[in-house]
Amino acid sequence: MNKIDFHRIPSQPLIRPGQTQQTVQSNQSFLEHLQQATQPEKLKISKHANDRLQERGIQMTDAEWTRISEKVDEAKRKGIRESLVLTDQAALIVSAKNATVITAMDRLEAKDQLFTNIDGTILLS
Repeated sequence: MNKIDFHRIPSQPLIRPGQTQQTVQSNQSFLEHLQQATQPEKLKISKHANDRLQERGIQMTDAEWTRISEKVDEAKRKGIRESLVLTDQAALIVSAKNATVITAMDRLEAKDQLFTNIDGTILLS
């Protein structure tokens, strides 16, 4: 009987005339998109909410905004679209879907309010 030997030859990517190999660029682009998708979206403040924050003298530190942004992103991953965010000094209505603060009031003003059209609440202290 005849003995048959098989040798595996590594396959080379098919490059057609006129094309260049873009594997490294597309992988890097994919990684960039993946990192952007997994990072919390930066929280935006609507003009209305900004006006309310100024009118009511509510001041939040960058650390507080970062924490709120992280929690809103977490809420979005859990399917929340509109949330009430309660901090020590403010009550914020935030669109988790758009990562946008819609309106704001201080905690005393929010004390006897009824909040509608929200499907989640975030309590921060």
